[in-house]
Amino acid sequence: QVQLVEAGGGLAQAGGSLRLSCAASGLSFGAYGMGWFRQAPGKEREFVAAMPRIGGLTLGARYADSVKGRFTVSTDSTGNVLYLQMNDLKSEDTAIYYCVLDEDWTMVPTQPRYWGQGTQVTVSS
Repeated sequence: QVQLVEAGGGLAQAGGSLRLSCAASGLSFGAYGMGWFRQAPGKEREFVAAMPRIGGLTLGARYADSVKGRFTVSTDSTGNVLYLQMNDLKSEDTAIYYCVLDEDWTMVPTQPRYWGQGTQVTVSS
């Protein structure tokens, strides 16, 4: 059973930084993708970033245009912990951030199968 547990949310000022982490367990796939979605109040969930992992190697990340150049996704050496470094935060980044995973890494930006419980990020202006 795949489990995703996020940590690291909280309150930050505009222009500040936060780092989220996501610990994945129960993985038995040789290839998969992990990533992040977010949902702001009154809005639909939206894709933030994704990173495929194939044969023990982490490949290039993809980002939503709204976070490109400010957010960076990375993993630890095992590939079981995913990070989201968020810099130059803006008030519009306020949302619940969800860690996601799918055995088909191409599905991560659209309809990932597994979701974490979410962690709140609030950016004050």
